[in-house]
Amino acid sequence: MSADQAAAQSASPIPPLAIPALSLAAFASAVSLRVTDPLLPRLAQEFDISLGSVSYVITAFSIAYGFSQLFFGPLGDRFGKYLVIAWACVACTLTALLCALAPNYPLLIVARLLAGATAAAIVPLSMAWIGDVVPYDRRQPVLAQFLIGQIVGISTGVLFGGLAGDYFSWRVPFFGISLCFVLIALTLFSFNRRLPAYAMTTHKAEGSALRRMINEFGQVLSLPWARVVLVTVFLEGGFLYGAFAFIASHLHRIHHLSLTNSASLVMLFSLGGLLYAGTSRRLVSKLGEKGLTRWGGIIVATSFLTIGLAPSWQWAIPACFAAGTGFYMLHNTLQMNATQMAPERRGAAVSAFAACFFLGQSAGVGAAGLALGHFGTGPVIAVGAIGVLLTALTFSHLKSAT
Repeated sequence: MSADQAAAQSASPIPPLAIPALSLAAFASAVSLRVTDPLLPRLAQEFDISLGSVSYVITAFSIAYGFSQLFFGPLGDRFGKYLVIAWACVACTLTALLCALAPNYPLLIVARLLAGATAAAIVPLSMAWIGDVVPYDRRQPVLAQFLIGQIVGISTGVLFGGLAGDYFSWRVPFFGISLCFVLIALTLFSFNRRLPAYAMTTHKAEGSALRRMINEFGQVLSLPWARVVLVTVFLEGGFLYGAFAFIASHLHRIHHLSLTNSASLVMLFSLGGLLYAGTSRRLVSKLGEKGLTRWGGIIVATSFLTIGLAPSWQWAIPACFAAGTGFYMLHNTLQMNATQMAPERRGAAVSAFAACFFLGQSAGVGAAGLALGHFGTGPVIAVGAIGVLLTALTFSHLKSAT
């Protein structure tokens, strides 16, 4: 942030609830993403297909989410990130309704593709906007507080999916998601009208939209450290969510818990994330970025190995909680690097980061779904654990060398 921007911020601060409103949007986006995880057994039964095949409802969302970043990053830089997020919430209202009304499995996949594409703007552009208005030395705690919405949304999505799988129709959560997005969109439009000028900056480039998009991402990819961050987050997304997406199904099938109880255990992941959000300032001060990534990877790997290989479901109680803390130690540090790896193209940079993260998720969940039929859920979760550990340790080593 320049001296002129800092002076403008002091003279005309952003509305105090503008960032919490973005956190609510991140909440709804996370609910939409994770609501299908515990629904997989119910959907497999409903549409008479295998668990591995029905996991495409997760893969479809992630693929669309990832590729749509190529569009939303430059769009946010061009028209204003906060405004684009508000309109994206309007679109999410419609795509959630399409999911709820899908009459068969192929159309549900199409609806999930559209839902992923419309949700793609929310978290990355929110992070980029925070990077525009919050100085670097204060940014990580603010990002951690913003991510509370996403963290709670993950647990809420898993719980709603589990409850619907046991007691209601699988369509019910999508109606709730649609209503949630309506209210959030109205809130964001209200705050957008009250933002000061420095919080509504745009970047106008010459030439066609395709040429501008290629130029934006080309400048990001030309930076060596940006390439390191992007490869790391792709691997993190693949290994971590290739395992995470099947934890509820593992507990349901191997330990015979109900979908609701399985989802409740997975919710502890988000509570662990809340622990990180509440202690992030002290952890950053004590461990630094290298320590956060290293210990985050170790904690996630140990937790996932426990979940996948333990002889009883009780081991999943501390393991799910610890996994959430470890994940956010690792991932929030990567997000910090993403907000600063190309400051002049922050919207494109953070969108590239999110694209890699969700394309990694789609690859990981797809590969895990194929492996389930041959190896089962336990070994798949264990492989994810080892992959996260190696990815985190490699990044920590590379960070030490910079």
